[in-house]
Amino acid sequence: MDTLKGKTAIVTGSSSGIGRAIALLFAREGARVAVTYHAGEERAREVIETIRSAGGTARAYRVDVADEEEVGELFRQVDGDWGDVDILVNNAGINGSNTPVEQMTTAQWDRVIRTDLYGPFFCCRAFLGLKRRYGTWKGSRIINVSSIHQWVNVPRNADYNAAKAALRNLAYTLALEVADREMTVNNIAPGMILTPINERVISDPELLKRAENIIPFHRGGTAEEVAAVALFLASEASSYVTGSTCKVDGALSILGPDA
Repeated sequence: MDTLKGKTAIVTGSSSGIGRAIALLFAREGARVAVTYHAGEERAREVIETIRSAGGTARAYRVDVADEEEVGELFRQVDGDWGDVDILVNNAGINGSNTPVEQMTTAQWDRVIRTDLYGPFFCCRAFLGLKRRYGTWKGSRIINVSSIHQWVNVPRNADYNAAKAALRNLAYTLALEVADREMTVNNIAPGMILTPINERVISDPELLKRAENIIPFHRGGTAEEVAAVALFLASEASSYVTGSTCKVDGALSILGPDA
């Protein structure tokens, strides 16, 4: 219950789904958690109340991670409230536009790239600025919630596929840049996780059955299963793990061509 005791974490997009599960688990393990949301203020407040009622510490912050100025303000607010931050989880993201490249508008492309790639970039840069000011590099963690689509491409989602592939390389490059300070940078690549972002599949029993039949585990994953991996990457147990991607996908991403 005290794996992260004394730590402060920012978990973006933590009002629902995977981010919510990570925020709740981190708080349960002793971390102070900055819960961020873009539009789901009521859901964020519910997460805060759940954490506080269990004896944890959390605050809610509104931010659009696609906006550079708002990200800067988020880090200024957390710094003012709690000081240094030990763990950054870049979880906020949106789905692709479900549009073929030949029909995709620049606005559609920009919307996904700015949230799913620029957002983590803005947050990483602000986090590194905080680390530089406090001089507390060793043991700090950056964890990106990416997707198996950083490798596995699907049609009509070039915007999402490209953003996640770039996020992989952003993490790997950053891992090299901060390795001499013993700060770790890793990705988590979920497969089909049964959260609101996959509502279209979850709400259609036939579609869900077809999707789950493809997965070697024959079921979708849970947000809590992803959160457990995030906890490992945030903890001292992962002190020599960096520049890696942990897949949480029931073996979906390693299916052969005949599957």
